[in-house]
Amino acid sequence: MPIALCSIRLPILSSSQIPHRNHKPSSVSSPAPPLVLRFRTSRRQNLRYLKSLGITATSPESIAWTLAVVEFLKSKGFSDRHFPRLSSASPTIFSSADVNRTLAPVFAFLVAELSADPDQARDLILRCPDLLMASVDYRLRPTLLFLQELGLRSLSSPTNLNAHLLNTPVEKLASKIRFLEGLGLSHQEASKVCARCPAIFGYSVENNLRPKVEYLVREMGRSMEEVNKFPQYFAFSMEKRIRPRHLHLKQRGVRIPLQRMLLWSDHRFYRKWK
Repeated sequence: MPIALCSIRLPILSSSQIPHRNHKPSSVSSPAPPLVLRFRTSRRQNLRYLKSLGITATSPESIAWTLAVVEFLKSKGFSDRHFPRLSSASPTIFSSADVNRTLAPVFAFLVAELSADPDQARDLILRCPDLLMASVDYRLRPTLLFLQELGLRSLSSPTNLNAHLLNTPVEKLASKIRFLEGLGLSHQEASKVCARCPAIFGYSVENNLRPKVEYLVREMGRSMEEVNKFPQYFAFSMEKRIRPRHLHLKQRGVRIPLQRMLLWSDHRFYRKWK
């Protein structure tokens, strides 16, 4: 286990204490060289250890700071194999995060307010390391309350979706509901669509939602009511699933509900409508 570096103050020797050239140092007056050697070895060991975790530190102060973060995270269930992922995804965790003011409040929130057990809290963070740098007061708590008001449950389950939802600003979540309202859905309908398919919160309006709505209405001749009934429509690939299946059915003069058109496997779908 690496040893965090401390400030080492060496004694100041007076001129009478400095040994002369022909004076043979006694065993009592010779601890300085081993002390310096231990200092240098400890620093190298710590640097090697941090490097093995994928973490870079340079000055003695940053090494001590970083080791404190590592030890805190280890106390929360993280192991050495987890640190390269954390360092790669969110390097500021190890350069600017304060254990008491930043990291500890996040864990306290996940356990006390999200009702996650320690393993769930750890796994949520592994799926979205930026959670560790999020403000509890300005990000995590408001977002949790917003999602709960929509009716989302089991947010403590450590899935990629839940982890990234918790780290999404409320305004970004609300903008997706407003987009659906602009398409003719009521606020209640738009909220239910997002609650039934919360992955919508992570989709781009311009690169995902809007093009699929336009294709649904203009090319497929369907209405938003079908999306209201089957919001998972937005989760399917336009190029790999929606367009080819629509054209396949159109050539055969077949029209079926969106759910049936998209949920069936390729084998079942193309065997049914050859």
